[in-house]
Formats: sequence, structure tokens, C-alpha cells
Amino acid sequence: MKHLIPEFERLKARLPPGHDATLLVPCLRRIQEDRGYIENSDIDGLVEYLGVPRIQIEEVLSFYGMLRRAPIGRWHLQVCRNVSCSMRGAERLLGQLTDKLGIGPGETTPDGRFTLSTVECLGSCGTAPVVMVNEAYHENLSVADIDALIERLD
Repeated sequence: MKHLIPEFERLKARLPPGHDATLLVPCLRRIQEDRGYIENSDIDGLVEYLGVPRIQIEEVLSFYGMLRRAPIGRWHLQVCRNVSCSMRGAERLLGQLTDKLGIGPGETTPDGRFTLSTVECLGSCGTAPVVMVNEAYHENLSVADIDALIERLD
């Protein structure tokens, strides 16, 4: 995390004095971009750098599902399970992914290629069911589409 301090300082310079805690989410996102997840040592570093209590950082990490405390696979498949996606077959897609990859939600394949997650909403109800792969949305999916998608991922 220490090599990111110059970036954090540039962000901090844009804020009024006394608002350092505002940088918490941007700093966590940048750390995750750099390493892929957030380690305990990163939390310790942010406690010192931003002067915020550790519990505040832990609360942010537990609230935002996009912030990760552990490494994930090269391909992160997130299945939306909100009402629209559920009504249009999200559970079938999740079942197919579980069977095809041999893992359940919250798990990573032994080769480190895929991590499977469920999310409450991806905000694409009109194109349900939706699966997000890394940062890309795949919409109006069928079980056959899921099979083809997995085959295309290297």
C-alpha cells in the first residue's frame, strides 16, 4: 500500500482540511485494483494514514460487495438473484455454473480460473437474467449461453 500514498496524497489535496475519511472508499478501491483484494496490513495502513478507526474500515468492507478481502479467480462470475433475474431463470444459470465449474457461490476453482458469486442486484432488470464476468455484463442469458460463455473464457 505504501507505494500508493502519492496517489492518495493527490486525492487528499482536493479535499477541504479534516475530510480525510472521505478517501476511505477510493483508497480501498485503488488498493484492490493494485493487488486484487484488501489485506489486513492494508487496513492497518489506512488506519494510520487516514486516522480512522479500524471498525469504520471493516464496516465499509462488509457493506460494499465489490470490495474483497481474499483473492478471487481470473474470471469472477457474479449471478444476479434479484426478483427480475430470479423470475427469468437466474437459479437455473447458477445451478448450471455450479455443475459445470464444480464450485458453489463464494468458491474458486482449484486452478484459480473462476470464482462464483451471487449478488443481490446488478441493476439490469430489463435484460434479466444477468451475469457479470469481471466488469462485463452478459444479459438475457440461457443455460446454453452460459455454457458458451464459459467455453470462451480462457
